Amino acid sequence: MTYEVTKALQTQIANAFLLYANYKKYHWQSYGPLFRDLHLLFDEHAATVLGTIDELGERVRILGGTPVADPRRFTEFSRMEIASEEQTMSEMLRQAAENHKLVIEELKAAVEVATRAADPGSADLFTRLVQIHEKQEWFLREVLRREDGLVA
Repeated sequence: MTYEVTKALQTQIANAFLLYANYKKYHWQSYGPLFRDLHLLFDEHAATVLGTIDELGERVRILGGTPVADPRRFTEFSRMEIASEEQTMSEMLRQAAENHKLVIEELKAAVEVATRAADPGSADLFTRLVQIHEKQEWFLREVLRREDGLVA
């Protein structure tokens, strides 16, 4: 069972790195009437996601594994959609929200895996991360909800 927990942790390390990279790309490519707000929101979300990586990697080490750290391998562990060079603000927001939904789904499944493996430490970590990603997805959903034309 530890293998399944470690695999779930590795997936979340890869997800976090890719989300971070996406958020930095969105941050740098922000434009339009909500430029300042979205530029800052993307950077804030990036910093929050980055802050989760170390705890995930340390948990892998606690369980006796080696955390995935080679950027070339992140896509082996993650189903995350990677941001492209040319995206509208609306596409960036939608992609980020969808990526968070994916992570939330995986984290909820990981809680179950850790619980079955009698690993309350990993289950707790996954549960705490669900809350972070739910909040970020909510912020993105609210920006997109109004369809007022400000987000192109």
